[in-house]
Amino acid sequence: MEQRECRLENLVMEAFLRENYAGKKVLVTGHTGFKGSWLLVWLKQLGAEIMGYAKAPETQEDLFNQISGEDYCYSVIGDVLDKSVLSKCISDFQPSFVFHLAAQPLVRTSYEIPVETFEVNTIGTANVLDAVRIISGKCTVVIITTDKVYENQEWPYPYREVDALGGYDPYSASKACAELVTNSYRNSFFNVKTVSVHQKAVATARAGNVIGGGDWARDRIVPDIVRALQSKNLIPLRNPAAIRPWQHVLEPLFGYLLLGAKLALEPEIYSTAWNFGPNTNDILSVEKLAHLALQVWGEGDIQKLDLADQPHEAGVLKLDISKTYKVLQWRPYLNTHEAVEKTIQWYKSFILKEKNASELILADIASFLNQINESE
Repeated sequence: MEQRECRLENLVMEAFLRENYAGKKVLVTGHTGFKGSWLLVWLKQLGAEIMGYAKAPETQEDLFNQISGEDYCYSVIGDVLDKSVLSKCISDFQPSFVFHLAAQPLVRTSYEIPVETFEVNTIGTANVLDAVRIISGKCTVVIITTDKVYENQEWPYPYREVDALGGYDPYSASKACAELVTNSYRNSFFNVKTVSVHQKAVATARAGNVIGGGDWARDRIVPDIVRALQSKNLIPLRNPAAIRPWQHVLEPLFGYLLLGAKLALEPEIYSTAWNFGPNTNDILSVEKLAHLALQVWGEGDIQKLDLADQPHEAGVLKLDISKTYKVLQWRPYLNTHEAVEKTIQWYKSFILKEKNASELILADIASFLNQINESE
């Protein structure tokens, strides 16, 4: 099948996204999480009819509570491991799009609860796909995994979508398993050769280390930085030399939305895996990111921790985004310095009560869309 013209040139990005999501039923699993909350606000702005399915937020400070997330969607508090409840919700809602973000998302936590991590990230993904399998009608599914699905050789070369999957820690391995589960369902039940029959399309999205305002999770560098700065303590750095593909949260979310829209139009082309990350020459170590955050905040200092017995975490990790750039026509619009500055300014404005969380997210979305349109 020849690829129809679906290029971004000569299109206002917000109009393109609105055309594909306005009035559509969209299910977001993991909607009470950090990225899920940002996605709710964006989808609501695009005019989508949203159902969220996830566990309850852990604390009152979680972003979902700060934005009054129930105002953005029909929120179902449930577990992706509860197959019968999940399946009924999906069957009753009959979504046109599914964005599967529900996960145990932390590497260090996965060492504490390895079995639960494998269950949620692997079996939970299978439960979502199986629920989609038995509904009637057209449904487009984007499974969110991670850049850590690759068998990390600690080499300086960026990983491509065709490189071997693996995972040293339980989190990384569980997400690699989610990729295998997705590929199995795609081959067995959602094969592109018979898409006219089953009407389902499935892709996976592998994003790097995402930063942005409103993330308060433990053992993540930016929340750790903000908490330390708020309390006027030194910023603790566990692995200061580690290199990560940092990106602002709106970068992968834009990628997910763009992928979902194009996947619905041409599943034969887009039903595969996609990397979303910064340009390979635009990376920072943990220490450099912390120093940049200090510059934006205006005060503070770091403390390098000597943790000889800490759990293993990757030292070097880079993504090759050339396929996503050429085929999906997605690219990063914010460099790492801009992403860090935008993120820290979000927290400063929120803490000073200059704007509430929803207003800050909407302002960042508007600014991001303007940057996209001006660059096209």
